[in-house]
Amino acid sequence: MTERTLVVDQLKFSYEGLFDTAELYKLIDGWFYEKGWDKRELMNEELVTPAGRQIRIVLEPWKTISDYFKLFMQVKLNIHDVKDVEIEKQGQKIKINQGEIKIIFNGYVLSDASGEWNQKPFWWFLSILANKYLFKENYGRAERWILSDVDDLYQKIKSFLNVYKYQFETTPITKQESRL
Repeated sequence: MTERTLVVDQLKFSYEGLFDTAELYKLIDGWFYEKGWDKRELMNEELVTPAGRQIRIVLEPWKTISDYFKLFMQVKLNIHDVKDVEIEKQGQKIKINQGEIKIIFNGYVLSDASGEWNQKPFWWFLSILANKYLFKENYGRAERWILSDVDDLYQKIKSFLNVYKYQFETTPITKQESRL
């Protein structure tokens, strides 16, 4: 069984305002592809309520950095009260989303990624010694790597949503109801 060490614990990000849900997901997915992470989408559900759509996405990407160490990240996106609005920008109407986004990041370092060292008690004991003395520098490198990648993704999302915050200075246009 692999040993999982929590490095990034519940890094939270909140945003309320205008955004594009599809573009946000595309940004996150593209970042994982660009950085060489393999991704698993654990959950992707949407619930339609009178207050708006509620979207919950849980991503669990991983990256193998050596035969012994693997990086593992958990990204939870909770998007509440999503409503479609039309914005006027430079004389053109644009459809966009409005709501509240909460994202939680967790980052882990997995040692003995293949689980070979835990099959027998003696090998397990040797893995403890190896982790403590032989692989200490490699573990530190893996720890810095996961910290750097989580921070990079966090800053990328923050910059992306900040663009939406200042890009549209007009107020939403309400749809006129047609009368019969």
